[in-house]
Amino acid sequence: MSYRKLEIWERAREISIAIHKMTLTELPRFETYEVGSQIRRSSKSVRSNIVEGYGRRKYTVEYIRFLTFSIASNDETIDHLETLYETESLKNQELYEELHKKVDVLGKKLNLFIQAIERSIQQKQETSNK
Repeated sequence: MSYRKLEIWERAREISIAIHKMTLTELPRFETYEVGSQIRRSSKSVRSNIVEGYGRRKYTVEYIRFLTFSIASNDETIDHLETLYETESLKNQELYEELHKKVDVLGKKLNLFIQAIERSIQQKQETSNK
């Protein structure tokens, strides 16, 4: 299996592309280099950390650690998105709401994915203790 088959990675990829395009087409020129640059980096960091963690999946603690970094970057992306909207640099309410919802859902899916890994570890430990 490849990380490309993970739903969380596919969603993170789609979001990072949408945010990249949004920063280049919807923001004032000055914002492209300010918060626009920061939100592009944080959204791309979500998918990069999923990939890096997947590469270390044999070491479950490391895998979870990188998935946790993905959640943190996802939260950062939400904060940058909200800042852009609140300061009226991003005026397109429909686009804001669409992106916000997608990023929020990804955060929930990342949390559920980590919980599933943790449950799997716990089940293996319980089985080996029997």
